[in-house]
Amino acid sequence: MLDGVASSEPEVSDGLKSFGAVLKALREEAGLTQEEFAPLVRYSVHAVAKLEQGKRFPSVRFIERAGAVLEAPRVLKAAARHLARRQGLASWFVQWAGIEEEAVSLYTYECRAIPGLLQPEAYIRAIFERRLPPLTEEQIEQQVVARQERQRLLTERQNTAFSFIIEQALLERRVGGAEVTRTLIGHLLEAGNLRNVELQIMSLRQEEHAGVDGQMYLAETSEHQWLGYTEGQQSSVLLTNPDDVSAMLQRYGKLRSQALDREATVSLLEQMRGAL
Repeated sequence: MLDGVASSEPEVSDGLKSFGAVLKALREEAGLTQEEFAPLVRYSVHAVAKLEQGKRFPSVRFIERAGAVLEAPRVLKAAARHLARRQGLASWFVQWAGIEEEAVSLYTYECRAIPGLLQPEAYIRAIFERRLPPLTEEQIEQQVVARQERQRLLTERQNTAFSFIIEQALLERRVGGAEVTRTLIGHLLEAGNLRNVELQIMSLRQEEHAGVDGQMYLAETSEHQWLGYTEGQQSSVLLTNPDDVSAMLQRYGKLRSQALDREATVSLLEQMRGAL
């Protein structure tokens, strides 16, 4: 599975809508507008609106904060108890998606596909149109919407430090064709210009390579605890053991020194785009 790709069965959002309705009712009963409530739970007004509409999965931290502010912790926890997944996200990816939204640092090394947070729409569609077993048009649209919703993190969480290391081979593969790859490279160049985003390409030829064990996702929580995440075929592992996470951090640190720096990455991307 590619970066939290959903399974092929239809997604059910009734639980999210129910949670959102409960949240809205409690907020209104407390006499708070969304604009007044948002800073109390340290979320944006936009995020609160999405939660009340059932279009965003509530993190554990949000449920705790909202429960305290609205003086209804048991009610909100009960409303969230049966939430199994987010619209368009795989069940095994839901927990990591919640961690992403709260992280102060996010590190990603990918050797399978371009990280979901950096995928333009054309690339997203190219991936899911080639998915096996095949997806319906409706399911493909769900994946596009879910992935684009996640990508708002890059601009909304401007205090979060994002680091991406991507294998050059993923671009050389040209998934979806030359035009999709040209769009992808342009999207990567734009993302790399964001102040909170560091993008590095790992060259095709690299004798010293610390990523031979596969892709890595690392997140630093607001309490400065580091967590790791890896994916396999329709499965994932969340790493919380300090020794395991420390090993991943060491490998990621070495990868950063082995990959092209920012200037060289931009130069390579522009060269590759010009060759298409």
